[in-house]
Amino acid sequence: MEARLVVRECGERDVDALERQLPTGLNHYHAARYRRQCEGFSTFLVAYRGEVVVGSGEILWQGAKEPEVRERFPDCPEINGLAVVPDHQSQGVGTAIIRAAEELAARRGAQRIGMGVGGDNDRAEALYLRLGYADTGCRYLDRYQNVDAAGKRHDIADPCRFLVKPLTPAR
Repeated sequence: MEARLVVRECGERDVDALERQLPTGLNHYHAARYRRQCEGFSTFLVAYRGEVVVGSGEILWQGAKEPEVRERFPDCPEINGLAVVPDHQSQGVGTAIIRAAEELAARRGAQRIGMGVGGDNDRAEALYLRLGYADTGCRYLDRYQNVDAAGKRHDIADPCRFLVKPLTPAR
């Protein structure tokens, strides 16, 4: 019998487990997401199957980090950094994290929730569309820095589309 999938808010002890399963190297993305959660800017969700971390995602309560997206979609929290351990993909993990994020956002009174999808990520886009997200026509560059194993910084600009889903008010 397969262990039950559980999605919950990330705790401090989860950061190392996330780094082992979804390594970010010198970028320390999991620690940064946990820090934003502690500061009240986000909720960092972690998915476990039994005792094993299988995925994560963050809800940015102030919306997308890109100003052009935030301007077009004010008061729209964004699901960001959705990641599933490769051996656990296509097993409902991403869907469970997205649904947990939607429920949290609805409980906080959000009318809608959004997420970006990379122009070359057809698989993720198909999932998001299947879950009720719609392409808004908003195109932007997701700009960030990545530090490679040698410690060299790289400026990245990924072309993305912003998708939005209306939320049903929480009861």
